[in-house]
Amino acid sequence: MKRVTILDSTLRDGAQSEGISFSVNDKLNIVAALDELGISLIEAGNPASNIKELEFFERARSLKLTNSVLSAFGSTRRKDTTVEEDQACMALLEAGTPFVTIVGKCSAFHVTEILKTTPEENLKMIEETCRFFAENGRQVIFDAEHFYDGYKSDSGYALEALDAAVCGGAYCLCLCDTNGGTLPQEIYDITKKVCSQFDDIDIGIHAHNDSDMAAASSVLAVQAGASQVQGTFLGFGERCGNANLSSIIPNLQIRLGYSCIPEEKLAELTSCAFRISETANISLHKNMPFVGRSAFAHKAGMHMDAVMKNSSSFEHIDPSLVGNRRRFLMSEFTGRAAVLEKVLKLYPDFDRNSPVINEILNQIKEKEYLGFQYEGAEASLELIIRRLAEHFEPFFDLVSYKVLDELPYDNNRSATATIKLKVNGKVKISASDGEGPVNALDSALREALSEFYPILAKVRLVDYKVRVMEPKYATAAQVRVLITSTDGTEVWTTVGVSKDVIEASWLALVDSIEHKLMNTGRY
Repeated sequence: MKRVTILDSTLRDGAQSEGISFSVNDKLNIVAALDELGISLIEAGNPASNIKELEFFERARSLKLTNSVLSAFGSTRRKDTTVEEDQACMALLEAGTPFVTIVGKCSAFHVTEILKTTPEENLKMIEETCRFFAENGRQVIFDAEHFYDGYKSDSGYALEALDAAVCGGAYCLCLCDTNGGTLPQEIYDITKKVCSQFDDIDIGIHAHNDSDMAAASSVLAVQAGASQVQGTFLGFGERCGNANLSSIIPNLQIRLGYSCIPEEKLAELTSCAFRISETANISLHKNMPFVGRSAFAHKAGMHMDAVMKNSSSFEHIDPSLVGNRRRFLMSEFTGRAAVLEKVLKLYPDFDRNSPVINEILNQIKEKEYLGFQYEGAEASLELIIRRLAEHFEPFFDLVSYKVLDELPYDNNRSATATIKLKVNGKVKISASDGEGPVNALDSALREALSEFYPILAKVRLVDYKVRVMEPKYATAAQVRVLITSTDGTEVWTTVGVSKDVIEASWLALVDSIEHKLMNTGRY
């Protein structure tokens, strides 16, 4: 298998994404995740940018990485000075990483209009900076900024910039589609010309996603001869983001036979995606190819039937290759065969001809008619199946609850909730305040149950959504509440529907708790 080096820039380019802010511990956790996945190079940040970056590189010195090597990022020296006099270059050297990524201008327009210097001075900046780091024992990757745009407007100068980097000792020339506006075929054609001209130098691709073409451009660059791909693991990045490595890696490795990460690590792709999204404090987009929850989800009855007969009918790869799984979404379009498949996953020996199958199907359709939706709330769906298949006793019964919301309030605790439950014949009363009525109710519920089910201490809510079903009824409209919970390992979503948003939230909360207890054991 031909080797393609993956350089992950989640911690540098990805940190420039709107809404992303990594702490030093976040960055260290992401390094650990990428190292475990087998990513070759991790571009860890710019040590000259802020104090937090300096702290990271200081702590990173003690890391014991198995598969990955760190690269620090910085620019060429400033115009009309020396590398040794440039404080940013010296901070980059002091970071102590085996690799450095040096970014330099390859567009004559950017040189004269943005840097406000001469084309000749820019070439000296590139060559002298690369030489300084190469002579100080660093492996130098030259990020040829605005290369494709520069090549299209003045190919001669763009290639001179690459020559300057090679003369300075750069081992890799990474061609950047910095504005993300170059089409994939253009990327292929230009990359192929560069590869033929610099046939003894590694060529890389660094694509931005402003035209939604970054992944395709990266794959075509590899087919044109590039041997390094830069990107961010979930496509994080400035503006529209960077090339998404969680899509590029399986496309190159599964479809085209390139080696990007160790073969046995490919099945960890999805879990790594969830780990990084949790660290970044964002929800992994469900429709993300390969690693999203909906990547192998089927809703139409005919599609489900076909996939159960032969998965290749509506799936481009086996989900398990990337550590994902197939999901059949239950809705009014669901047929008996799909319900049976769900039941058999929970109860492999269940009677296929049992009337319970039809009871489950009918209840799903009745609930959907009332406004429940299970394609995004699989934990509530699982509880319907278990309740009808096992006829299990509830883990607790509600006697009553009372929620008060008031203004003004102190310390963001705007609501209080009192709850009365019966557990195993024992009545328990608890009260709590919270940041809003649902938070107060959730806290009171957990406090009441903690004595009986200590394992619930690990459970926390990570998302809360409210959808108004019929806006024409204004404040009397039915609402649907979706609650996503986690215990640190599993993530699950439950649903509640009512004309009262508190009651809808309560129904979703109860399902969330019962799902955890049902899958852990009553005791």
